[in-house]
Amino acid sequence: MLAMVLKRSGDRLVAQERPDPVAGPGEVVIKVTACGVCRTDLHVVDGELPQTLLPIVPGHEIVGRVAALGAGVSHLRLGERVGVGWLGHACGTCPYCAAQEENLCDTPVFTGCTRDGGFATHTAADASFVYPLGEGGDDTALAPLLCAGLIGWRTLKMAGEGRRLGLYGFGAAAHIIAQVARFQGREIYAFTRPGDEAAQDFARSLGAVYAGPSDAPAPELLDAALIFAPAGELVPQALRAVRKGGRVVCGGIHMSDIPSFPYRWLWEERKILSVANLTRADAHEFLALAPKAGVTTHVTPYPLAQANEALDDLRHGRLKGAAVLVP
Repeated sequence: MLAMVLKRSGDRLVAQERPDPVAGPGEVVIKVTACGVCRTDLHVVDGELPQTLLPIVPGHEIVGRVAALGAGVSHLRLGERVGVGWLGHACGTCPYCAAQEENLCDTPVFTGCTRDGGFATHTAADASFVYPLGEGGDDTALAPLLCAGLIGWRTLKMAGEGRRLGLYGFGAAAHIIAQVARFQGREIYAFTRPGDEAAQDFARSLGAVYAGPSDAPAPELLDAALIFAPAGELVPQALRAVRKGGRVVCGGIHMSDIPSFPYRWLWEERKILSVANLTRADAHEFLALAPKAGVTTHVTPYPLAQANEALDDLRHGRLKGAAVLVP
């Protein structure tokens, strides 16, 4: 198989021929047909996630076909189209798993971080964390749902039932969740990098009632703010935008340090929350909801060998929607 391998933090990925993976007990081998490029992949490449095991094949928005079944796997079939996300395994026995909070598992496995992921022609996965996708829709369009969609969904749920939502950072996750929120009858206020008029126009095209720079005050008090950009300085900004009792939910796995801010911005029962990974229940909920909500992903496909170019375009904000690698 061909894989794009990160050998040392901060380096570019290297194309490498490797033996095809073998399905161990409880595992499947997947022939990858599309793999989304997520901001978390940038954090892996840049060495910002200390748990990363090197060398590693990044990629955790995987769509493909089951190519081999390991012993004990009976709920999937050869040739079935499936997806794999960030959480690749949970122990099932720690206090968090026992409380149905497997996203907080004490000994998790993360696809493309502590286990080889989908920047490859083939990958192996724990069959219990593989999601049947059916035959509807294009593979490249489905790939961003496996993380941008799933994490976005968990972030949206943690925001509560408020009607006015601010989305800070309008990339892969926000462009999906904006559609879900509009389906739920909510108002979307989009905040982008100052000067990024293309992203603001993109947000308006998806139904945002307002789109402007993140350093500007919100035109209305928000019920909740969802932060998808990895910029800690947005947290105080979002706190000032939410109403009394409002919530600020940080949806990324990594964020720059949050600067100090006056306590009065947090007072009146405002809340700051973080999202950690996701559960399989989240995945099943969202993957069933997305077609009902009419979610359409906006993707830019790249050949697998151009993974470094896709990462660079993501890093520098040159994408509208999501990048997807196609082997």
